[in-house]
Amino acid sequence: MTDLKKRLAKILLEKSYIEGEVTLTSGKKSDYYFDCKQTALHAEGSWLIGTLFLELLKDCDIDGVGGMTLGADPLVSAVTVLSHAQGRNLPGFIVRKQPKGHGTNQYLEGMSNFRPGSRVVLLEDVVTTGGTLLKAIERVRDAGLEIAGVLCVLDREEGGRANIENAGLELTSIFTRRELLDAGKD
Repeated sequence: MTDLKKRLAKILLEKSYIEGEVTLTSGKKSDYYFDCKQTALHAEGSWLIGTLFLELLKDCDIDGVGGMTLGADPLVSAVTVLSHAQGRNLPGFIVRKQPKGHGTNQYLEGMSNFRPGSRVVLLEDVVTTGGTLLKAIERVRDAGLEIAGVLCVLDREEGGRANIENAGLELTSIFTRRELLDAGKD
């Protein structure tokens, strides 16, 4: 798996990691921006993320994966498609930021693949404070699903892990910022 992580780090640093002062979704200032969608929408990047997430999920007894739109959309798709190719068949769902206002008017899409009490893992591209994840956690629990954990591509190590743990969940990341920079050096 180390070779896959190193390759993913190279793609992330090339396509998704931008140094320079930015304002994040949380309102915090940062000296770098991480736009994971650029890698998650790249064919090899998507395959690597899906493969690494599935490796992290190999011992988890879960019924599927999901996450908050838009960052988690390509992550959920990668995991669901690769899980099928591996014979595991993990369906996915997407959490809307707002209910669509018509039809079923619900926050979660893909719920016909799940039943109340289904065990799921949430996927996220980058975690800073965990604010987006906390909204997703609330909506997923309100929909009657049991959350078994949270996986992310990058943990910025800026309080998100502690906030997720305070919600009773464990956050597992493919990389922290330091790990990403170190892996990309080789």
